[in-house]
Amino acid sequence: MKIVAIILLLIILITLGRALLQMVRGGRSTQMVKALTLRVGLSIVLFLLLLIAYGVGWIHPNA
Repeated sequence: MKIVAIILLLIILITLGRALLQMVRGGRSTQMVKALTLRVGLSIVLFLLLLIAYGVGWIHPNA
């Protein structure tokens, strides 16, 4: 579970970087919007995955 969360976080950071590069270069805004949309979607998936993992008992909060 930890590996999946770390991989998703890295992919989220990569898509954020791609959107930043598109913004700095002044390129097509559609590519930037697609990258940001993908980032938001992956963030929601990660959040739901963490909620499900907590509900099932795969992860536990620290005391």
